[in-house]
Amino acid sequence: MDNELQNRSVLITGTSTGIGRYAALQLDKLGFHVFATIRKEEDANSITSEASHRLIPLILDVTDPSSIDKAHEILSREISEDGLWGLVNNAAVGFVSPMEFVPMDDLRWLYEANVFGLLAVAQKFLPLIRRAKGRILNISSSATLVVAPFHGPYSSSKLALNGLTDAMRLELRPLGVHVSLIIYGSVKTPIWDTAGNKSTQVTQDFPPEALSLYGENFSRLRAYFNRIGKVGISTEQAFQPILHALTAEKPKTHYIVGPDAKQYNLVKKLFYGRIGDWITMRTIGLSDDSELQNQP
Repeated sequence: MDNELQNRSVLITGTSTGIGRYAALQLDKLGFHVFATIRKEEDANSITSEASHRLIPLILDVTDPSSIDKAHEILSREISEDGLWGLVNNAAVGFVSPMEFVPMDDLRWLYEANVFGLLAVAQKFLPLIRRAKGRILNISSSATLVVAPFHGPYSSSKLALNGLTDAMRLELRPLGVHVSLIIYGSVKTPIWDTAGNKSTQVTQDFPPEALSLYGENFSRLRAYFNRIGKVGISTEQAFQPILHALTAEKPKTHYIVGPDAKQYNLVKKLFYGRIGDWITMRTIGLSDDSELQNQP
């Protein structure tokens, strides 16, 4: 890696586990000055125990403006006059639910974390990023390439993120700031368990009607997600596009990462409408009874 990149400052959100944690530790080993955000003090102790003195944990809740302000204050004191080289917007939450019954408060909570909070962090730190003529990496999902049944809450939030990213890329390019969108397929991280627990919490108060209408397919979808969460790419593989986007002279605008993400991207390009829907349902193993489709 170019020696000029070493000691440059990078802020990564959501580093308690998974991709964020691995990326923070690897960038620290490579010589970056890493600011790793977490929400709990014990997570700060955990990540610093594996890092050098350069890595600084920041308590940050992307849905809390005062928390963002405090993190900005600390980071601003610690970085050099060169500014902030990279922002990796990795923090995210998720759950599955039929759209007919999704609790609006839970949907707002999800959007606060995945969309509004992400943009709030970018807005707060952009002056420092512009100073460095640095990079912004927004982490998205293959759930935006093929939207599965019951995945509407998460998919729609990431689709909104994709649109924000495209706009930011075009707006910031004349100012010397690169913006990349990284779309991951399945990755072996604890997010699958976390999302599963939240899904159980969200659906436990559903009326009996929800179970009779959606129960069988909803159970099959959750079983499908449990399977793919165990066979996804490793966090080491997931880190490679992050490293490229932060170090390449000309980073890509879009990264499609993982065999399933590439497959979904191909399906999206080749098929649409009812054919695309049929492929999606069959891939997941869901019932698609034509008699049900003909009911009012």
